[in-house]
This record gives sequence, structure tokens and C-alpha cells, in this order.
Amino acid sequence: MQVLEGIKVLDFGRFIAGPLCAALLADYGAEVIRIDRVGGGEDRFIVPVTEQGEGALFLQVNRNKRSITLDLDSAEGRAIVRKLVADADVVIANMPPRTLQSLGLDYESLRQIRPDIILTASTAFGANPAVRDRVGFDGVGQALSGAVHIAGTPDQPQKAMVPVVDFATAFSCALGTMLALYERQRSGLGQEVSASLLSTGLNMASGALIEEAVLGLDRQAMLNRSPSYGPSDIFKTRDGWIITQVIGHPMFKRWTKLVGHPELLDDPRFADDTSRGEHGEVLCERMSEWCKDLSQSEALALLEKARIPAGPVNSPRQALQDETINAADVIHWMDHPGVARQIPIFTSPVTLSRTPPEIRQRPPLTGEHTDEVLAEIGYDVAAIAKLREQRIV
Repeated sequence: MQVLEGIKVLDFGRFIAGPLCAALLADYGAEVIRIDRVGGGEDRFIVPVTEQGEGALFLQVNRNKRSITLDLDSAEGRAIVRKLVADADVVIANMPPRTLQSLGLDYESLRQIRPDIILTASTAFGANPAVRDRVGFDGVGQALSGAVHIAGTPDQPQKAMVPVVDFATAFSCALGTMLALYERQRSGLGQEVSASLLSTGLNMASGALIEEAVLGLDRQAMLNRSPSYGPSDIFKTRDGWIITQVIGHPMFKRWTKLVGHPELLDDPRFADDTSRGEHGEVLCERMSEWCKDLSQSEALALLEKARIPAGPVNSPRQALQDETINAADVIHWMDHPGVARQIPIFTSPVTLSRTPPEIRQRPPLTGEHTDEVLAEIGYDVAAIAKLREQRIV
């Protein structure tokens, strides 16, 4: 029996933070119903990879779910939502509070239907009235936090091209939902779980922000080189790129021996991590010299032998072919309608020894399970046909 078996979740989420939170719960056994717009929500079709147009990220964050289409603006659609909520434990909806209220999905409305309901609602900027109804995406959270400023160069800031803030917010929401479910066992009461892209971004950038608040260094971007320890950068080998991060005196000692410059160990410029970061350009030049005539695999093997963290800079194609990634057994290959090849769905980053997460079913097509979900809450064949005729579902 899985951890969340018997828990029912309604997923009104869009894009990443909400849907991924729901997918994580589903991995551990929760029954998740995705509420799609009639015709499919806009988040379904970003970076399309299937004949139907489903997007790459959509497939990852909607595994293990069923899909029902529903017109939430209609009275009949709202009636269906009330029936679904009455039988649910968790509602997930990453929308501004004003939108939630207009749809009847705010916590006060939901608990009138089911008093012990848990609402997990992430926003862009948090619950303060001054910011709560503003909209934002992952890149905005990255940029506001200071992270984009210290990446790239002073002339060209650089955000991460993968949605790190969205994903981290989803993980936080999943944790919050689990905490609320755990507390409900004692109190019998539901509550609202809140998170924001802004808060996530600030937590991720907290080291740089605390340093600035205390020391006032006004750090500027220096591409991939660390200002706090070294050598730490991305280096070119004969046939590719690698990343290496040297932190702490024992590791630095091993590195000086590896690259054939043991004298650097006694150089006062490199006495500790902070000074090695300040003079990182010198160390990175030495590392570049060491790397340039080695192949990527040769350099990585020598760094591994010296117990220095390093890895290849993979393209997406190379990542899928990477021996380490494949040996880690973290990709679940699945068939999907409208795709000639199998699609890789990546497993939850957290596992449990007795009750591990499981990817049981592919992401749903738009409204694929509408009839069976409606039948479960009391609609007969004629009633469902009428709802279809009226474009309610």
C-alpha cells in the first residue's frame, strides 16, 4: 500500500508549480483528477512534442493523473466542482486569490462544501494584499531574487533556462500538503497551504542575499566562476566541457597535487575558500591549462580518482545517453498516443525504501477520463451526453 493511497486530489493547477505538486502526490499513491478546460488548457500545448500537441513539460508534470474537461464559468460546471470537492481531500490551484474567489475555489468557499478540505494554492508573490493578485512566471522569481544579476556577465544577466523556481515551489507545495494531511489526522481540520515563486527564489538566493546584507560587497556577475571558493568554473577539454568545484582545504590540497602545482598550497592568495574565490581567475587559468589537452573522459576520470566533484556539461541529447544518469535508474520510459518513440518521464527525486513512488500511468489526453469521473459522482449516460451537448464538458 502506498503512502497516500485513499487520498483524493483535484488538480486545477496550470503550468508547473501546481501540476507538479499534484504529480508528486500521485507518485505516492494519491488519486489525482486534473480539471482541464474544454479543449485543453494553454499549458498543455507549450513546446509540443505529440501529434495532439501536448508539450514536453506538460507530459512530465501530469503523469499518474486522470483528466476531466469542465467549463468552470457555467452553473452546471460549478455544480460538478461542488460534487468533486465533497469527495476530495486536497484541492491544488496555483492562481491569484482574486481568480480563485471568482471560480469558487478559495478556501472559504471550499470548506463550506467540505470542512476538512486542504487547499494548496501557490502564487507569484505571496498573500500580502499589495502583491497577491499580480501574475508572474519562473523567470520573474529568478530575476527578483538577485540570482539573474549574479549570473552571466555585468553586460548580460543570465537566468537559468530550466524552471528552477517553479520546480522548487512545487516541491515546497507537496511538502506543505503532506504536513497539512498529517496535521489533519490529529485535528480533523483542513487548512490552506500557501507558497510563492518570490519566496522560493529568495530562499534559493539566500546565501548571496545574506552576504550582501552583512558585508555589502555588491557582487557582480562572473559567468560560471564562483566568487566564494575555487577553482570552480566550467572548463574546456579537448573534446567537450566539464564543470569542477573545489571547496575546502583538503580538496584544494588534492587539486594542487592533481594539476602539478603543489606550491599553490602555500601561496597566501589561496589560504582559504574566501581568498581562493577572490583569486579564482588565477586558479581557473591553471585548471584550464591542465584540461586543454585532455579528453573530457580523461579529465573526469582523473578528477574522480582525486575525489574532486566534476561532471560533463551535457547537451539534452547527451544527458539522455549519459552512463551515470542511466545507471541511476531515474528515467521511466513510457508509450504515449501520438508519439512514435517512447517518452522519458523522470521519477520523483525522493524515494522511500518500503513504499517508493511509482509512475503507474502516462499523462492523460484532454478530458480522457471525463465520462468515468462523472459516473463516479452520480451522472448517468444521458446526463453526461447532455453536458457534452452543452459544452459543459
